Amino acid sequence: MRQSIAIAAVGCVLGGQLTAQESENGSASWKAWLLGTQVNVITQHLWPLNSLYASTKSLLAGGDTKTSHAYGIYAGAKMSRRLDGYLDVEMIRGGGISQVTGLGGPTNGDVIRQGSADLGTGPYVARAYLRYTIARSGGAFDTLARAQDQVPSIVASRRIEVFAGKLALSDLFDLNRYANSTRTQFMDWALFQNTAWDFAADTRGYTNGVAVAWITPRVALRVGSFQMPTEANGNKFDSDLRRAHGDQGELTVALPWTQTVARLLAFDNHARMGSYADALARARATGSTPDIVGDDRPGRSKYGAGLNIEQPLADSGETGAFSRLGWSDGRNESFAFTEVDRHASLGVQVSGAKWRRPLDRFAVAGVVHAISQVHADYLAAGGSGFLLGDGRLRYGREQIVEAYYRLQLGTYMQVSPDVQVIHSPGYNRDRGPASVAGVRFNLRY
Repeated sequence: MRQSIAIAAVGCVLGGQLTAQESENGSASWKAWLLGTQVNVITQHLWPLNSLYASTKSLLAGGDTKTSHAYGIYAGAKMSRRLDGYLDVEMIRGGGISQVTGLGGPTNGDVIRQGSADLGTGPYVARAYLRYTIARSGGAFDTLARAQDQVPSIVASRRIEVFAGKLALSDLFDLNRYANSTRTQFMDWALFQNTAWDFAADTRGYTNGVAVAWITPRVALRVGSFQMPTEANGNKFDSDLRRAHGDQGELTVALPWTQTVARLLAFDNHARMGSYADALARARATGSTPDIVGDDRPGRSKYGAGLNIEQPLADSGETGAFSRLGWSDGRNESFAFTEVDRHASLGVQVSGAKWRRPLDRFAVAGVVHAISQVHADYLAAGGSGFLLGDGRLRYGREQIVEAYYRLQLGTYMQVSPDVQVIHSPGYNRDRGPASVAGVRFNLRY
């Protein structure tokens, strides 16, 4: 056993295919791969903004400049024809502008909020999970190229996939060809995922659980159940799985005549959440400031839905458009991702093939965020969540526009200048607009 593990590790380090032993029919029993490494550096500058008042969770009115560094090593193993295993180790250092507070859509998707404990700056296991694939009879085969968290494989086009372990829910749900990665596409949280989906995760964005996917060439159905943290933005998971779990299901439909891909997501989270209405009622009765954390009760829920569309337009799909819509009930505490109850976004990506730079990309998108009335009332009364709290609030929808240009330099390097403009940051018309300029350096193998 120890010898097999050592051989697998050597195979990963070498970055190639390694066969431990051949079975009687000539097929490999396992193969280990280094699937990729990555360094991602984002520097952003927030210019001073108008502010009639501010509190501890406000976007910094005087401006700010921050740099984040993300490092990753991604490995996988083909344990049998059906079973894959993946292990990703990452490290993130530096920070985001305004300590990642004051916005429903923070500007740097690489940074994390500080949760209930000091996370430190050392390496950590981001993903450690298994995928078991069951081929279904009939149909053709798909060739899956080597990529992060994907060993090279030939799989049936009609299949069932079972996932178990630690991963990010955005690895499986709410995928979008044009708006899915803060390291190669848009940087704002609102544009790599549906922000109204308060998905199960710890402070770093990962969780433990199981998921099943039923996949065909035109239709796919995914369902999964994962652990929720013990508290909002918490780093520890709640072991009371009966009253603390995040469930989601997503139906994907691909239309062959237009190449449109539509995904319909539904989720239902249960956790030890606070109620905005109850926190407000207690504050009125006691003459105090509402505190959502002080109102936490186990087993409370948050449910919602999302629609995700990608539309290839030209250049073999590298030029295309996308849109997302999201809604959550907004009665109980924003808990794991960000403080958004309503989401609408629309954007376009253009391939550099139009100007003889086929690997370059230009993209621009707009986002509108909103929160429920009771959530707005809570903030207006001086309450704070884990991202928002100006002490007062003159409510307005948060509006974000982001544009970037991704310049490919050689095989492994990308440089992406980026600009974001945000109106009513944190849903407050008495603050902003905010302007953020940034640049991203991505080195990957």
